[in-house]
Amino acid sequence: MALRITVDGISTQVPPGTTLGSAIKQTRPEVKALAARIGGEEFNLGYLLKRDCAIHTLTFDSSAGRRVYERSLVFLMLMATRRLFPGKRFVVETSLGRGQLVRPYIDRPFTKLDMQMIETEMHSIVQQDLPLKRERMPIEDAVAYFTQDGQMDKVRLLAYRKSNYFDVYRCGDMVEYLYGEMVPSTGYLDVFALHLRLPGMVLIMPNMADPSQPSQFTDLPKLARALDRSERWGEILNCNVAADLNDMIKQGKLREFIRVNEALHEKSIGSIADAALERGARAIMIAGPSSSGKTTFTNRLAIQLRVHGLQPMLISLDDYYLDRDSIPVDENGERDFEAIDTLDIPRFNRDLELLLMGEEVEMPIYSFKTGMREKKGHVVRLESGQPVLIEGIHGLNERMSESVPAEMKYKVYISALMPLNLDDHNRIRSTDARILRRLVRDYHNRNSSMEETLRMWPSVRRGEEKWIFPYQEEADFLFNSSLSYELAVVRKHIHPLLSAVPHESDMYAESRRLVKFLNYFLDADVEDEIPPTSILREFIGGCTFYKT
Repeated sequence: MALRITVDGISTQVPPGTTLGSAIKQTRPEVKALAARIGGEEFNLGYLLKRDCAIHTLTFDSSAGRRVYERSLVFLMLMATRRLFPGKRFVVETSLGRGQLVRPYIDRPFTKLDMQMIETEMHSIVQQDLPLKRERMPIEDAVAYFTQDGQMDKVRLLAYRKSNYFDVYRCGDMVEYLYGEMVPSTGYLDVFALHLRLPGMVLIMPNMADPSQPSQFTDLPKLARALDRSERWGEILNCNVAADLNDMIKQGKLREFIRVNEALHEKSIGSIADAALERGARAIMIAGPSSSGKTTFTNRLAIQLRVHGLQPMLISLDDYYLDRDSIPVDENGERDFEAIDTLDIPRFNRDLELLLMGEEVEMPIYSFKTGMREKKGHVVRLESGQPVLIEGIHGLNERMSESVPAEMKYKVYISALMPLNLDDHNRIRSTDARILRRLVRDYHNRNSSMEETLRMWPSVRRGEEKWIFPYQEEADFLFNSSLSYELAVVRKHIHPLLSAVPHESDMYAESRRLVKFLNYFLDADVEDEIPPTSILREFIGGCTFYKT
């Protein structure tokens, strides 16, 4: 009996055992699907259909589709390096712009010729259009394979896996798994580029606006330096992959690890205070994407400035929001609360200028409950020579401080640049670390469900791409707010809640992806060790900065 299926709302019938890819081609031949969702779960295009179902295609236009392409492209790159540099490690690190940093370990300096050889080999594999087949291995067979292959980082991680099986992808003689679905064959991966960035290279994804072309490499030297500092922190902490963290938890060494993590943060914040003072900055602008810990960072920076005998004033740009009814709507009739013009920029510049002149200013107070400013603000005056700390997502945009000369400003960009990998080939996305923080905070502080926060996240990300990330290189210092231990702590708060998201929810696929990711970490019952001024306290609770 034929199966009744719908593909993106279009119905048809196919015989049982039809591949997902064939069903999509039959129904939506114009769609370049990379994978698909059925009932909230992701499947590769080689999946055999067994029952009536509704299919939602995943293309490069979606974040889920881009993740499929990205992990498949990493597989392709590893396949090429395996052929050219047998037995050598190539570690996939964090993202840089539209690409991923790849660090080779080949016992000599990596060269442009090496990179060009890898790129040529990747194109050759694409032209061969080799199938990528998903296979299920008993866990003991997977451990034996990766042990023989020298991938001890994976072997150590698999020791913490609760299932008795492990899914891998095979292409020719290469077996690998990148924790998610991949494209059905190498022929799908014809758009990419490599860029030399010593000591390794950047693997560049297709352009989001035109996926037929690779993205242009954008040099981000300040972000790159921040990432290098994060790598050094990982080396100092001796914690580079998830198994390192799990081992510390199992061996009872996490408390000391937390202390060193927090000490590194404190030392860095102290250095920022010193640099701002050395410049003679009066206005210290602090910006960064959602859930970076901007508010706690600002309070801790204020403490470091007080150590120098200063009495800094703290200002939140949130108090300069326009009344909600005054915010214009877009073509869809929606208000973009991430846009810079939701702030009263002229008034802020005027108030800031008056403050720095020593004048008395009535600062506005914004109520998020009413969506309006309070009728009366609070009157303040900045003492002579004292700095003002200004925190908000638009803090680095020059429009927010155009009334202040450049030599009187110091700009800080803060983000959670997670230095930890799952293993050598599977990075942990900084965006995933931030959404986990936000899920915990919104649940505890705003009574938001997992689904509500997950549903809102794409809009937040679009705002960051437009209003925050383009200005990060304007910063004088990029501060990494991630803590290498935080995922083990956050897991305890969020794993049960994400696991409870029902299968029929439109957010089930995303919640399940995060649950599967968190399954690779052990819980850590060490919250009494986390200082009350830790950035993590902004999200899990117990931060003394917010107690009155």
